[in-house]
Amino acid sequence: MGDGTRAVRAGLPEPVPYEPTLPGPVFAAHFHLPGEPTGPYTYGRDENPTWTHLERALSELEAPGEDGVETLVFPSGMAAISAVLFSQLRAGDTVVLPDDGYQALPLVRAQLEAYGIEVRTAPTAGDAQLDVLDRAGLLWIETPSNPGLDVCDIRRLADAAHARGARVAVDNTLATPLGQRPLALGADFSVASGTKQLTGHGDLLLGYVTGRDSEAMAAVRRWRKIAGAIVGPMEAWLAHRSIATLPLRVDRQNATALAVAEALRDWPEDLGVRYPGLPTDPSHEVASRQMRRHGCVVSFTLPSRARAERFLEALRLVDDATSFGGVRSTAERRGRWGGDAVPEGFIRLSVGVEDAEDLIADVRGALEASVG
Repeated sequence: MGDGTRAVRAGLPEPVPYEPTLPGPVFAAHFHLPGEPTGPYTYGRDENPTWTHLERALSELEAPGEDGVETLVFPSGMAAISAVLFSQLRAGDTVVLPDDGYQALPLVRAQLEAYGIEVRTAPTAGDAQLDVLDRAGLLWIETPSNPGLDVCDIRRLADAAHARGARVAVDNTLATPLGQRPLALGADFSVASGTKQLTGHGDLLLGYVTGRDSEAMAAVRRWRKIAGAIVGPMEAWLAHRSIATLPLRVDRQNATALAVAEALRDWPEDLGVRYPGLPTDPSHEVASRQMRRHGCVVSFTLPSRARAERFLEALRLVDDATSFGGVRSTAERRGRWGGDAVPEGFIRLSVGVEDAEDLIADVRGALEASVG
């Protein structure tokens, strides 16, 4: 099946006469439970039918046609990230993280170190994490990186990590499973924030972990139970509903993102534009080998903080907001949060589903107005 057909049908239960195609959310703290607690549904912290449908759908997207793959959903991307890291590592272990990844990773690093886990870091670009893999128990990859949009070779890194006895997790948030399938490239875990392009409407928080190693996934499931990091049934239902339009949104946003990147590249000033789909981008060669689509995020840098703030204020079709992947375009001066090693004028632009011509005109107009 193609991506569109798969997304529309992913995770749906077998048809039942006169019942909805996608059953509504199940709100339940407990279930009728005669005899021994053998399930499938016993208590609302452990399992829920609405989660099951969504988890099956995500497994079908992340690893189509593959048996033995399991997905677990979480209430946010950070809950999913934490579940992998803290379920797989113990005091005395070593983990390799990117030093240019999501801005919450420094907080994660501090907590890991507080638990007696050694943390090594290296940039995403150039597969630099290869140089610090010795004796590591887990390699954490983020590709494309957020917000710099660097890309590393997942298969090369995974092969090297496995040769050293390390498991490999890939943050697949920017790519989505329609843009990149980490498990097929050798990763043990594909982890993502479903808050972003996966669900696409900016109205819910969600995370998930997909893996094929039953022992490793059992540890992730146990962590979810211990931490109580569970997604609400309404959020799970909304996420599943949204997946049906994922291919339409991804294709539209990717095409427009490339057009916006080209317009920014051709601007009279050198804006240092980054987008893996641009043939001139430093990441394009690797991205074109392992990615099927290049994402909806474009980054560029204006000369100063003041210029960036004038640019954002002048936009009319783009919201000044954090996060990315939604149907409405957003942009922000990423340095306002701290934690990202980016210039003060660095802009992360998330392209929505507006008409490309209108969006490009808005961006150009804001660039002109920002000159001041």
